[in-house]
Amino acid sequence: MNLINTQVFPQVQESESSHSEAGFPLSVAPMMDRTDRHYRYFMRLITKRTLLYTEMITTAAIIHGDRPKLLGFSPEEKPLSLQLGGDDPQELAECTRIAEDFGYDEINLNVGCPSSRVQNGNFGACLMAQPERVARGIEAMQRVTKLPVTVKHRIGIDDRDRYEDMREFVRIISESGCRRFTVHARKAWLSGLNPKENRTIPPLRYEDVYQLKQEFPELWIEINGGITTMEQVREHLQQVDAVMIGRAAYDNPYLFATCDRDIFGEEIPPLSRHQVVEAMLPYIDHWLAQGSNLNQISRHILQLFTGQAGSRAWKRHISENAYLPGAGSDVIRAALAKVLE
Repeated sequence: MNLINTQVFPQVQESESSHSEAGFPLSVAPMMDRTDRHYRYFMRLITKRTLLYTEMITTAAIIHGDRPKLLGFSPEEKPLSLQLGGDDPQELAECTRIAEDFGYDEINLNVGCPSSRVQNGNFGACLMAQPERVARGIEAMQRVTKLPVTVKHRIGIDDRDRYEDMREFVRIISESGCRRFTVHARKAWLSGLNPKENRTIPPLRYEDVYQLKQEFPELWIEINGGITTMEQVREHLQQVDAVMIGRAAYDNPYLFATCDRDIFGEEIPPLSRHQVVEAMLPYIDHWLAQGSNLNQISRHILQLFTGQAGSRAWKRHISENAYLPGAGSDVIRAALAKVLE
């Protein structure tokens, strides 16, 4: 399955994972072109306990594509959830079986992406208008696995955006046996706004997610959207079971340095930013030896020093050199020398 032996990189300790209905109080959102295996390994150096997700992968890609390339991960990345995009129950079930064989901890169904490409495949946010179809997919997935099967969705789409519409959607899906829902607290416009605009223009409606938890206390409800600080995480955890952070986890990854202590109660001190970089170097050397290009990995660590003196020099050196033929981990070492400890 194209996994890396844990003994190659002793700096990272493999995290324990849970298969119970209760989820993780904090997670990093699945993000296209962001949350690939290199980013996830990097994030696991910063936080051991936060749940990580793959990018959304379609059922068609898994069934017909290069599975080791699409689904392979380093065991250090766990706990790890695979996010699927699809609407056919049989295909969803097949991909769930495959994912369990690969060793994923959870399977998540995407009912929140509003892109036109996703809509053309009849999955993502447009499925909020088809809750019975989603329920059939969840039932099929649950029949073939003991892993948690979860759903990530919006508070609404287009004119189907009343709280009552979302409540009915969740009611129908929960009756299929799904116990965990991640709710992006913005509606999505399926036409007129692109995916980036759909992450910022529709107003946040946190109160709707809070009310959902109040009306379905037996469900595990996670909130997502516009959350950028651990202080906000703690505030949301007074109302819901869990918090998912998206773009802020990419733009300021060291935000998560204290979450194992503050959210999960761990007593192990976090690595410093410099220690994170040093721990990445053997990983980078490993993948370069496999034929990867440095910029495939280094692009994910550019924001590590966000807000720190020397951050601009760090980013500039990597950006100007990582794409060059033969670029190696020495580029990262040289960039690190430009940032004071």
